[in-house]
Amino acid sequence: PIAEQLAKRPRIASEPFTHGRDQELPLRGQAHRIDWREGRFLKVEREGETIVIARPERASDRQLRAALKEFYLQQARTDIGAWLPKYLPGLPSAPANLRLRALSSLWGSLSASDGLLLDLSLVLGRPSAFEYVLVHELCHLLHRNHSRRFWREVEQRWPGWREERDYLHGEGLGLKSELRRLTAK
Repeated sequence: PIAEQLAKRPRIASEPFTHGRDQELPLRGQAHRIDWREGRFLKVEREGETIVIARPERASDRQLRAALKEFYLQQARTDIGAWLPKYLPGLPSAPANLRLRALSSLWGSLSASDGLLLDLSLVLGRPSAFEYVLVHELCHLLHRNHSRRFWREVEQRWPGWREERDYLHGEGLGLKSELRRLTAK
């Protein structure tokens, strides 16, 4: 029961992300080495498989976490920009807007005005799970419920959706917790 569920929860470091202590960052289902550098401006960017963090000496850890959040937002927008065009044909319209933010329990939602909201922590996990959530929410433009017709539409556009759902059920709390730790104010 509850004790079993709690035992299944991943053990995640609870200390906020800070300069010098963390040596790796999650992105797209992989751990990437951090290359800490002195810099005139605070900047987080990817160079191959490494994430470079340039930081002026005066930058606070809070500013560092804000820059890391911006980095993750940029990475997530890049992924969505690559995936979205292939799923728009066959939909009545494109989403009215698209927002990314940390969500406590959901992975995404579609508002009554066709605004799409996705959980930023998806960019930490494997890309196929992130893309599945995008497809799932886009299918709500056709069916505003979780009816059999909706799930047939999801199946047609993403046949491996069950595997991605299972991945998110298993790894999701850890992804959400890690994003909070990395970007806490």
